[in-house]
Amino acid sequence: MARALMIQGAGSDVGKSLIVAGFARAFTRRGLRVLPFKPQNMSNNAAVTVDGGEIGRAQALQALAAGVEPHTDMNPVLLKPETDVGAQVIVQGKRVATARARDYAAMKPSLMGAVLESFERLRTRADLVLVEGAGSPAEVNLRKSDIANMGFARKADVPVVLVGDIDRGGVIAQLVGIKTVIDPDDAAMIQAFIINKFRGDPTLFDDGYRLIEAKTEWRGLGVLPWFSRAGELPAEDALGLSDARKPGQTKIACLALSRIANFDDLDPLKLEPSVDLVMVRPGEAIPGDVRLVIIPGSKSTRGDLAFLRAQGWDIDLLAHHRRGGHVLGLCGGYQMLGRSVADPEGIEGPAGDTPGLGLLDIETVMSPQKTLTRVAAVHAATDQPIQAYEIHIGRTDGPDRARPFASLNGEPEGAISHDGRVQGSYLHGLFTSDDFRKAYLAKLDIPAGNEPYHARVESALDALADHIERHLDVEGLLALAR
Repeated sequence: MARALMIQGAGSDVGKSLIVAGFARAFTRRGLRVLPFKPQNMSNNAAVTVDGGEIGRAQALQALAAGVEPHTDMNPVLLKPETDVGAQVIVQGKRVATARARDYAAMKPSLMGAVLESFERLRTRADLVLVEGAGSPAEVNLRKSDIANMGFARKADVPVVLVGDIDRGGVIAQLVGIKTVIDPDDAAMIQAFIINKFRGDPTLFDDGYRLIEAKTEWRGLGVLPWFSRAGELPAEDALGLSDARKPGQTKIACLALSRIANFDDLDPLKLEPSVDLVMVRPGEAIPGDVRLVIIPGSKSTRGDLAFLRAQGWDIDLLAHHRRGGHVLGLCGGYQMLGRSVADPEGIEGPAGDTPGLGLLDIETVMSPQKTLTRVAAVHAATDQPIQAYEIHIGRTDGPDRARPFASLNGEPEGAISHDGRVQGSYLHGLFTSDDFRKAYLAKLDIPAGNEPYHARVESALDALADHIERHLDVEGLLALAR
């Protein structure tokens, strides 16, 4: 059976996902077969797996770092928020329920069996399983039914390394405070800590570092400086969405929907040297000088249609189109572009029918069946191949489907308006296909760079592993695994 080690965070967004990816690449380069694992994740940025399910995007990136295909066992419980109080519950890749937060809390203990089952399967196929926690073990109010942090670590007997984020301030209190508030038996599972996202001279933190070691009796594994290339790697949390502004270049705008999903579709565009990617935030207007507006995927199409209108973006989109601008809707964004979105069974919320934006002559009806597959398509306008994936509910049809966005197994996919300037598609990840991306941008008179997208991601993962090897006690960390 493989050894295992768990990386937990002193809080959310402390960088544990990237640290696990970096360790995965570092240990893989040393000849170990490494598999990533996260018992429970909450994200609307999902990846389709080789076994036909879905997991959090971070585990897919970690699998890439380890040189293996993503599998549903790597993230057995995935929560996909649909409202402020409810989420879709995915277990071992498949949707099992939609639950409110309080109802899910009651469900959690019953899910530990699936979590441990997936973990044990991974252990039979690896030399080392790197486990990522969720949130923070300091959330002691959630400890009784926890399956994501100490609940899992104790049940599976996996030692823990705790990561603190010094960039947000208060890292000494974070780490020492966790030792103070958690159960002593939980605290005994923590073997070491890492300080992440340091800027400046790390020797200035020497006294603080020693204080943490003294107060917690945990071993310090090092101070990791800020990794400047993190923005080149797919992010999982929408909170991490940021503008990759390049003044003077051609603007492409993306609407920051309230339930934005699979927003890593934007990553290859963000890295294009001639593209100034603008995230349009709530309360902001769509800039008048953008070439293309992207309406991204959404976990709640009708809910985000209402959100979009509340920001006045529907008016901005019509004005953008009148000025000769282009619009691309992806997945939920594609559905919003049509004349209506109907949800007769209340799959994404209250049953009903919502008028769409009317920029495409199509209609969508939600249905319980979920399309979840990797696909190879051909772009209709350029004949360029597209490697992508579909992850959606709903069926879309209408006159504009006679002008498809792409061909998929000989069948039409997506739709294009009669003037050619409004396009929609269910294909996620399409811009990672380099030849297609170049051809698509050329249609917008935007020159594309020459560096292949996947090569850049691989280069960033190697740089991350080098960064970790340079600054952390990697051998000491590996020795803690059991």
